[in-house]
Amino acid sequence: MTGESRITREDLEDELRATVGSSGGSGAERRSSTVVAVVVTVVTLVAVAWFVGRRAGIHRSTVVEVRRI
Repeated sequence: MTGESRITREDLEDELRATVGSSGGSGAERRSSTVVAVVVTVVTLVAVAWFVGRRAGIHRSTVVEVRRI
């Protein structure tokens, strides 16, 4: 800075509120975003478990070869 203007406490508070968001936000908004995050996490974990189980099933499955005599 070249000393043109001083940064005041109000400037810092305004920037912090703009960046972080006001703490006076409703609980419903926070709860909604938390529910979305939990749902996405659960779906991701279920999908990963399904793919891992499917892959393990492919590697461990028995191959039966039938030949006619």
